[in-house]
Amino acid sequence: MRVIPITGTNAGPMTGRGTNAYLLPGGHPTLIDAPEASDAFVDRVAEALDTEQPGTPLSQVLITHFHHDHIDGVEALAKRWPGVKIAKLPFPEQDAKHDVTWTPLKDGELVAAGDGTLWTLHTPGHAPDHVAFLEMRSSILFCGDLLVNGGTVAINPSAGGDLALYLKSLRRLLEDQPRRIYPGHGPPVDNPGALIRAYITHRLGRETQILDELAKAGGTEDELTARVYPEVGPELRATARENLRAHLLKLAAEGRARETDGGWAPAS
Repeated sequence: MRVIPITGTNAGPMTGRGTNAYLLPGGHPTLIDAPEASDAFVDRVAEALDTEQPGTPLSQVLITHFHHDHIDGVEALAKRWPGVKIAKLPFPEQDAKHDVTWTPLKDGELVAAGDGTLWTLHTPGHAPDHVAFLEMRSSILFCGDLLVNGGTVAINPSAGGDLALYLKSLRRLLEDQPRRIYPGHGPPVDNPGALIRAYITHRLGRETQILDELAKAGGTEDELTARVYPEVGPELRATARENLRAHLLKLAAEGRARETDGGWAPAS
């Protein structure tokens, strides 16, 4: 499968060098994710497509999830290619913010893309509507924001993040055994199994650390964030607090932690 990365110009603490979109040329020219609303981004997609297939319009856009750095460009792409199909797993309260006609995706759906077929995998946790796309012949996986090569993924409960579902999604990826992963941020992953297992181990290790802190003194979410993430600077402190809350909510659902009037404490 021919894969042409097109990285957005939205570099930052949360996006790294920028959000990746992926152009799949072929019988069904397809773009995975739409990170920017700018004409400049659409021009880059058009130039890449025209280089591969002169005069061929973009056939479809597949969106991994509703976060703005993956979806903001859908109107601009629909304006450039009025007949383009724009598809994602439905999430009505967010989808209504974008003035396009959505084609709904569902878990397990097979989608012709480029010169191959993508298997749609509902992989919630980072976002409720998150999907990944697996090309079964090549075992190439487009994972959205499930993994980052060289970093970790934020789980924000205030934006629908759920750590238990995220870990379940990672385990699903392990079962599917992709050979190469193209993530929403950063370079491709050429040893996916090792990275996925490292992600799971990291999260379970963080969980143990939080339980230890609760056993020592408990505390508010701000106090626990400072103790669990002492190396995090001010620009990422709010994200660290969200990650901490994601762990606490999971532990509470499992009966291993409880929220009190003054913060959090062990379940017993």
